[in-house]
Amino acid sequence: MLAIIGGSGLAGVPGMVVSERRQVTTPFGRPSASLVLGRVGAHALVFLPRHGDPHAIPPHCINYRANLRALADAGVDRVLAVNAVGGIHAGMQAPGHFVVPHDLVDYTWGRAHTFSDGTPDSDLRHVDVSEPFDAGLRANLLECLARARLPHSAQGVYAVAQGPRWETAAEVRRYERDGCDIVGMTAMPEAALARELGLRYAMLCLVVNPAAGKSGKVIAQAAISAALDTARVAVQALLADFIANDG
Repeated sequence: MLAIIGGSGLAGVPGMVVSERRQVTTPFGRPSASLVLGRVGAHALVFLPRHGDPHAIPPHCINYRANLRALADAGVDRVLAVNAVGGIHAGMQAPGHFVVPHDLVDYTWGRAHTFSDGTPDSDLRHVDVSEPFDAGLRANLLECLARARLPHSAQGVYAVAQGPRWETAAEVRRYERDGCDIVGMTAMPEAALARELGLRYAMLCLVVNPAAGKSGKVIAQAAISAALDTARVAVQALLADFIANDG
């Protein structure tokens, strides 16, 4: 079963017929919100808003372990995450540009980032995350983007910043030197936790602003919100196509 984790600007899945809103508790606490279970056509689906309902949980305070464990316990085996990002690479700075990242660099700290936490009930697991995003899910996303003829990049390296503040221009230059193309705040530990649980995981990123220092303008929430609103219909159509071709 597929799960969609919604980021900023995505409060639900278009066309989803909801059968249950399930409040759950995991050994790691409660997830960001109730799991929304239902169907889109013949496809069973779970939706989870990453930042809560309403949108209020900052990136560094999200209970990523509870979110992923709750999805796994609900029978999910593959996850599509939707994320708003800033563009670092010159070809990925325009608001409305989509990126399907193939790799990431984690700059976060202090987040509960593994299920192997040394407690008596945990196992010590070393997982391979050399390719953190699932190739099959990425291929489906890229086919959907091609059919929709939307501007997109078929790969990119996601810099995971701590947040909730936006980055300094010097930090963005560092990320660029490190080989990063886009910057956001939520890809980790989400991607690694999915791998620990054996969940296939991929990410659809929407560029909502040039990263700090890339435009000569101050980053403003109003402009980001406007970019999200402008792209809403395209994102919804992409999700519908992705779900229809999932399996």
